[in-house]
Amino acid sequence: MRAVSFDALPPREMAEKAEQVGVAKAGMSVADTFALSVLAGAFIAMGAIFATTVTAGGSTLPYGVSRLLGGLAFSLGLILVVVAGAELFTGNNLIVMAWASRKVSTARLLRNWAIVYAGNFAGAIATAGILFVGKQYTFGKGAVGEQALATATAKTGLGFVQAIALAAFCNALVCLAVWLAYGARSTADKILAIIPPITAFVASGFEHSVANMFFIPIGLFVKSDSAFASQHAAAGMEHLTWGHFFVSNLLPVTIGNVVGGALMVGAIYWFVYLRSKEASDVDTSGNQRLRPRRPGRIPSSVRG
Repeated sequence: MRAVSFDALPPREMAEKAEQVGVAKAGMSVADTFALSVLAGAFIAMGAIFATTVTAGGSTLPYGVSRLLGGLAFSLGLILVVVAGAELFTGNNLIVMAWASRKVSTARLLRNWAIVYAGNFAGAIATAGILFVGKQYTFGKGAVGEQALATATAKTGLGFVQAIALAAFCNALVCLAVWLAYGARSTADKILAIIPPITAFVASGFEHSVANMFFIPIGLFVKSDSAFASQHAAAGMEHLTWGHFFVSNLLPVTIGNVVGGALMVGAIYWFVYLRSKEASDVDTSGNQRLRPRRPGRIPSSVRG
């Protein structure tokens, strides 16, 4: 009998776990996938509003300190996604590892990404709308709303290529956080593994597509309150429009996130640990036997 270990999984076993998780995620039903992705959008939005509130009115702090505090607060979002269980587009870029091993078909990979992206958008923007109705942006004598406007304005003012580059590094760190969590043995392990990479991407000013599904809409909603916006206007707020949100930010940031997560992390770890691995099972006598891999083959236990 194999002894139970409390040590973190080594990288090769983490890669195998990532592959198994990818197969399971791609095989979930549409309804379950969408419901869990709405939750993930809301979870990331809660981390985003936490970060916005923490950094509100903090102009007297050194830039780096303010960003560090915001990053620590934002970590709440991915902690909720990983520990509570939800489907996040950026983290699901790691499904590419199962796809590269031919255990998930291209159709199932793209189906998962599309459903999860839509659900994340719904959850994030709904959270923004509810918080706007609750006038949370008026807290701190309007400091929270002022910070929301400044953040949204800065994000919609990025150049297209600049946004792709910032987004690539962002999702490399997000997927590394998920990757480290695959090696964890306990809830505490997962939380401790997630915080540093997520804090780093926020503090560094990188771009996360799902977070921006909250950060920019809440800024747009606050801007629609003309009385408030006139008192707390941010420089360059002419860029803060729905058109700039979708075309100048969300599109390039999504592209960059896929590059960072699927290629810079998922593809590299697949190449190192899984490219030469043969699919195998064990017969009733306990002997391992090899079997050819079949494209798009999903275990019946996880089919949607």
